[in-house]
Formats: sequence, structure tokens, C-alpha cells
Amino acid sequence: MSDVVASRRAAPFLVAAAGLFLLTSSHAYAQWWKRAPVDFEECADAAEKSSSKAEKTAALADCNAKFAGRRKAGGGYTYYDFLQDRTFDIAGPNPTPDEQKKIDESYTAYLADQRRRNEAAQATARQQREQQEQQAQQLQQVALRTEVERVPVPVERPKVQQGVASRPKGGSCAKGSFSCEWPRLSEGLSDLKKLFSPPPSKPAKKG
Repeated sequence: MSDVVASRRAAPFLVAAAGLFLLTSSHAYAQWWKRAPVDFEECADAAEKSSSKAEKTAALADCNAKFAGRRKAGGGYTYYDFLQDRTFDIAGPNPTPDEQKKIDESYTAYLADQRRRNEAAQATARQQREQQEQQAQQLQQVALRTEVERVPVPVERPKVQQGVASRPKGGSCAKGSFSCEWPRLSEGLSDLKKLFSPPPSKPAKKG
């Protein structure tokens, strides 16, 4: 009898202990759920409650590493690819394999487009540089021609007629002018020279 009474008296304490255990387990499960956020926003909210700035910074970095997507106002998530400077709509907090494949394909197309633009820009710059060089050469040629045209051409000096000036033909000369009197004086001097100059002696004939 004493054993039965003791068991009956101990039963309420056992029930209370079991209830306390269940409550403690439920509270622990709730705490675990809070430590496992479902997306970046929940993770960031939990990080804001960190006790120190260093813990908060580390917690936010961990959130950023776990969740690539960000919530949209109308539902769903977006993923920002900084390499393309573009956002993509995704279903969950992280891209699925198919969504990641589309993002990678878009990046490949983005690189090809950038390469084409760079090649076009280089071709345009090269063409402009060639045009500038041609214009510079044309300007130099025009400047050289202008300088040549500005240089005066030397005038040929008139040839001085040497010897006796002849009387102009078919024209009259002024009386007493040197051009008319000089031929007459020259002839008179020639005659005087003949008078005073003896003729050359002929050699004697041998007998």
C-alpha cells in the first residue's frame, strides 16, 4: 500500500517535469528557427541584433555569402550580377541551376557585345587618326607651295654688248650722239693707222 501511495503522490511531479521538458524543447526549437533565416532579409534582421559592431559586420557578410537574391516588392527575388551591371528575376533567395545557366549565357553574350564595341571603337579611332594625318600632309603641301610662290624669281641681267656698237638699222639717230658718231670715228682711225704703218717687206728671191 505504501508503494502505491508513493507512486500516486509522485505522478503529479512526473507530469510537471514532462511538461517542463516539452516547453523547454519547444523554446529551443523556436530559437533554432530564428537562427536559420530563409533569405537575406531575415538574415540581415538577425544580424542587426548583434551585440557588437564587429559581430554585426561578420553576420552581414555571412548573410551575403549565403543568399544571392534580394526580395522584390511584389514577390519573388532578384539577382544582381555586377559583372554585367544587370539584375535578373529569380524564384527563390538563390538562383536555381537553370537560372544560373541563363545568367552565365547572358554574361557570355555581354562579353561578345563588349568585344564588338571595342573593335568598332578602335576602327573608328584608327580611321580618324589616318584622316588627321592626311589633312596634316595636305596642309604641309599647301604651305610649301605658298612659300615657293612668295619667293621672287631673280631677273636675268641684260647682256652688255661688247665691241663696237653698230648703228641702228632703219632708224635715225640724234646728231652728235655717241652711237651715231662712233662708227665714223672708228673708220677714220683705221685709215690713219694704215698710213703710218709701213707695208710688210717681201723676202728677197735667191739667184
